[in-house]
Amino acid sequence: MVRRIDVTGAGGVRLAAWEFGDPPKTDPPGIDPVVGSGPGSGAGDETTDVPDTGTAQPPSVLLLHGLMGRASHWAPTARWLSERRRAVALDQRGHGQSEKPSQAEYTREAYIDDVEAALEQLGLAPAVLIGHAMGALTAWQLAAKRPDLVRGLIICDMRASALGAASQREWENWFKAWPLPFATLADVRKWFGEDDPWVERPNPSRGEFYAEVMHECPDGWRPVFDPDQMLRSRETWVYDAHWEELAQVQCPALVVRGLDGELGRAESQEMVRVLPNGQYAEVADAGHLIHYDQPDAWRSAIEPFLDRFAPLGAP
Repeated sequence: MVRRIDVTGAGGVRLAAWEFGDPPKTDPPGIDPVVGSGPGSGAGDETTDVPDTGTAQPPSVLLLHGLMGRASHWAPTARWLSERRRAVALDQRGHGQSEKPSQAEYTREAYIDDVEAALEQLGLAPAVLIGHAMGALTAWQLAAKRPDLVRGLIICDMRASALGAASQREWENWFKAWPLPFATLADVRKWFGEDDPWVERPNPSRGEFYAEVMHECPDGWRPVFDPDQMLRSRETWVYDAHWEELAQVQCPALVVRGLDGELGRAESQEMVRVLPNGQYAEVADAGHLIHYDQPDAWRSAIEPFLDRFAPLGAP
């Protein structure tokens, strides 16, 4: 099952968090769960509190999607995580079912403060953070800022180096190339999986990934996010390198790359060297969307790392 819990982020922006698996032993103080359909689940079941027995609590994991993503992209990962852990995925501001105020801040600080608020309001801290792309950057920036909230970190295909102005222009032109609106979801899957100029060879999982972030409008299928907000979010980190914050992460950290992804081997290994307690893993036959391209191999890559975190309060 999956349930939705609303979180108040920086500046009062409402964020949607999705908890997978059985409900926790007790609801965090002050949280009034909102029951509804989970992302990609098709159903939501009413939850009930279970009395706190005073036993050790399972490790908590907070999953953070990348730019243009949404919490439901993590559904398969969160479901197997929930077998032994408390697994929550967050729709970040401007994404999924979280609010998208036109006048809100879409800065690095706002994204970091949102995750800090989510960890505290949901009673997850200290948690393991699993982040993809921009979500990984947010995760390691928070780990550097608030080491008391983060006990472990998984960085999925995110570079620490600056990407620069040329990269931002490429993204601006890419958004303009989208043939919006799409007539059907099948058209979405085909364009992003085959016809998109950024696709080197057919990639059905990429098509599915982008179909997940579309919703039906009167004139066809359009993204649930505002492309201008995505560019505003991206420009707050794309021009800068983030090695200094990476070096400040004290908790155990795992850097995972797809062999065909955006994070190269040399840079990923340098990230592991810079991290005070870093490890490295790679997934064959996977691109940037590792957890979509190779879900079984993704699980095999990260599960040994996660197994090192014992339940909180265990002897």
